[in-house]
Amino acid sequence: MSRAVLSVGSNLGDRLGFLRQAVAGFAAELVAVSPVYETAPWGVTDQDDFLNAVLVVAGDLGPWEWLRRGQGLEDASGRVRTLRWGPRTLDVDVVTVDGVVSDDPKLLLPHPGAHERATVLVPWLDVEPGAVLPGHGRVADLVADLDLGGVTRRDDLRLA
Repeated sequence: MSRAVLSVGSNLGDRLGFLRQAVAGFAAELVAVSPVYETAPWGVTDQDDFLNAVLVVAGDLGPWEWLRRGQGLEDASGRVRTLRWGPRTLDVDVVTVDGVVSDDPKLLLPHPGAHERATVLVPWLDVEPGAVLPGHGRVADLVADLDLGGVTRRDDLRLA
């Protein structure tokens, strides 16, 4: 049995619908679903805002299986990878799995950059106030050091 933290985001088409597809795709393993946040784009800033959330899941899957499940959901949403950090129908990132550290270029764990991304840390903190990002410390401390401009909780939007 493993426990994983997944970050989901969308800024193309039916953003909320794509996030709901991700929730449905992990329904059997869901432990917690964060509130939805609307966030300014990161990396490539000339694109529409994202909707983001965090899913905490647990099941008989290892890190690679969580990654493959997420990629399958991305493919089902019609995601096309043309520009790094560019617009996407659905992005499912494996943030951490049971504290495993991986330097495999196809599955870096914990997810690189997660320690400085409000799009991951703020929703995660909502569902796990005591969360720790391996190698970086308490999520609450990481959030305290971030600029939260461009991050808006959308209580009018629900995933679960």
